Amino acid sequence: MMQKIQRFGGAMIVPVLLLAFNGIVLALSTVFQNPDIVGSIATEGTFWSNIWGVIEEGAWTVFNHMELLFVIGLPISLAKKASGRAVMESFVIYMTWNTFMNAILQTWNFGVDLSDPEAIGIKSIGGVTTLDTSIIGAILIAGVAIYLHNRFYDTTLPEWLGVFSGSSFVVILGFVAALPLAFLAAWVWPPIQDGIAQLQGFMASSGTIGVGIYVFLERILLPTGLHHFIYQPFDLGPAVVQGGTISYWFEHLSEIANSTESLRELFPGGGFQFQNVSKVFAPIGIGGAFIATSKPENRQKTMALVIPTALTAILSGITEPFEFTFLFLAPQLFAVHAFFAASMSMIMYALGVSATFGSGFIANFSQFILPMWANHKDAIFIFLGVGLAFSVIYYFFFRWAILRFNIKTPGREDSGEVKMYSKKDFKEKQAAGGVAMSSVRESDNPNAQKAAQFIEGLGGAQNITDVTNCATRLRVSVADEEQVLDDDFFKGGGAHGIVRNGKAFQVIVGLDVPKVREFFEEIIEDENKDYEGDE
Repeated sequence: MMQKIQRFGGAMIVPVLLLAFNGIVLALSTVFQNPDIVGSIATEGTFWSNIWGVIEEGAWTVFNHMELLFVIGLPISLAKKASGRAVMESFVIYMTWNTFMNAILQTWNFGVDLSDPEAIGIKSIGGVTTLDTSIIGAILIAGVAIYLHNRFYDTTLPEWLGVFSGSSFVVILGFVAALPLAFLAAWVWPPIQDGIAQLQGFMASSGTIGVGIYVFLERILLPTGLHHFIYQPFDLGPAVVQGGTISYWFEHLSEIANSTESLRELFPGGGFQFQNVSKVFAPIGIGGAFIATSKPENRQKTMALVIPTALTAILSGITEPFEFTFLFLAPQLFAVHAFFAASMSMIMYALGVSATFGSGFIANFSQFILPMWANHKDAIFIFLGVGLAFSVIYYFFFRWAILRFNIKTPGREDSGEVKMYSKKDFKEKQAAGGVAMSSVRESDNPNAQKAAQFIEGLGGAQNITDVTNCATRLRVSVADEEQVLDDDFFKGGGAHGIVRNGKAFQVIVGLDVPKVREFFEEIIEDENKDYEGDE
């Protein structure tokens, strides 16, 4: 069950990854339409202002259609076969469900008035005015569609009913399921919305302690993959403000930037976006500690490993490869990291900083530092000052802990050098094992070579029963965990590490994981065909 929950949490990152670029564009659009920042060129009605207004509208696309992105994005990762068809089925079933709700609410009195699509609790989705179930409804209906697809897509029907097989059969079942689910939503969702409204008030008023608990839970659950369930209801859902903290920030960015009131007074719910703060400052101190404690003869190699990984975390906010490095070696240090991250956030929030911080410095510069520079320099200096102070705290604590407990962080290992395995090595291994080489294995593409080595490390194609991925990890289930090789073999193929939990494994690949997964699945498919042919 835990593995399934982790897979689902990892799949939810697919649509979320689209937010980063659009968020930066929205922030820049707001800045470049502000005369106080760029001068009279941004006066309303000028060509400059108009063109940036058009760009801003385009950047709202992913935020305005977030529900559809989840309905489309989840099947990509969770469908066990024909994921493209699963996407179509999921979309059709979701829109059928919303259309049913529209008709039900107009036919019977559930206390909901659909006449104003802009009213709280009502939303137009794909041209259909319906209840605003946010990403919660999208995730639930997508889950139903994915279950139906995985269970019934290959169902064999009588030949005379063949036209209704495959995707048609899945959509027919989804149509039947959507009707009672629409009645259920029309009945139970309005009271749930009232409860969410009360929860929003409670969370927004929970103050510094609430922010600290939220950030600690989000960080400490990262290894389990369950952290998505902590931050997404706040970022994208209605946990603290209607529509999510990210959309709220961008909708009110110009208003907040032009006000001289405290950011915390203007946007008290912004504290529930502070999980991203540590992504900028923690790698500075932790990376410095790794380098400082490495053996002198390994210093250059350690820097070559740590600096690019740390920079990726600092600039883009993708911290998993960096954090997993010390998580596997010293879990107690990860708990300290979660505590420091929560403490850093609480201090910033207590000092009046409250904003939607992006994942990484690039996003923070565009959507916080640049637009807030005119009227909120104090908040910017608090953000940078407290953050850099914690970078120093991270450095000295991690350096002390590594030396005190002799933790084998990068550059301190007792084992020999881990070498990168070449295509020649794979060919020789395959020839020795009597397994046919697929065309993908023979590719010079580095992602194909990574996929090939990871398959070997996981016991070969016949040992792999399931594969999916999240933002940086390849999640694999195997038939026999005893056939999986040691961590060094995976690191030799370019992995940052590997998580082992019985038959479930997570290979920490990095940002190229979607491409690696494509080659991974292609190699498995090719070799399974060869295996079946040999039989």
